[in-house]
Amino acid sequence: MDHFPTNWGRPRNDGFDAYGTYPIAQRPYNGLGNDVFSEGVQRTQQPIVTGTSVLAIKYKDGVMMSADNLASYGSLARFKDVQRLHPVGNNTIIGAGGDMSDFQYIQALLDDLMVEEFTEQDGHALGPGEIHEYLSQVMYARRSKMDPLWNSLIVGGVQDGKRFLSYVDLLGTTYSASTLATGYGSYIAQPLLRKAVEGNEDVITEEEAVKILEQSMKVLFYRDARSLNKYQIAKITGDGVAISESRSVDTHWSFADGIRGYGAQTQ
Repeated sequence: MDHFPTNWGRPRNDGFDAYGTYPIAQRPYNGLGNDVFSEGVQRTQQPIVTGTSVLAIKYKDGVMMSADNLASYGSLARFKDVQRLHPVGNNTIIGAGGDMSDFQYIQALLDDLMVEEFTEQDGHALGPGEIHEYLSQVMYARRSKMDPLWNSLIVGGVQDGKRFLSYVDLLGTTYSASTLATGYGSYIAQPLLRKAVEGNEDVITEEEAVKILEQSMKVLFYRDARSLNKYQIAKITGDGVAISESRSVDTHWSFADGIRGYGAQTQ
């Protein structure tokens, strides 16, 4: 029998001996022995709190992006006010899907980069092309260390009158197109965006671009279990960047009454 009362239950303070025993007993460790990896370098095995699709298109005056405000904890819709569109400098926005803590780390990296660039005072500013190249190097370097940042990023901007829209993922893979999407949107929304935008990049107005993205976000809310009916739209033009307040799209679920197995139906 263990005669030291301090071992019977954890006191409020391990350094305080409430029972006056002497010497102060050390609490025994009854857990498993240290495994061979317990003190090794740990890597993120999978994303934990995640965001889903980001959509982006080119239109006549610049680039437009959209992303919902949900960060899911597994299948739980945990955080419903997360902004996944992040302005960088005066003419660039990045949109992120994947792990939100890794995205916060990327935001800190970019903020430090912009501060460093500002302190140079050399008359130059980083544009969307430079930001995308920087992120591609960061993502590939982390992947090469077997410790990737679990994100899919879209970088959009306008510089010197030229529209820029490009993608980079956790492997450092990059490509550019007039329509881009991450997550489930790359399967569901991308065909809709291509049909509406490709070949019409120089004629689509701002109002038409907003309508295209709203329709795609509605389809994603119907089909993607990790999406939310609350999203933001960002536009990047030669005048700068603007991110809207959160907005909702009207959805109707009456069609589900005719689906077998929905609601109280048994037949």
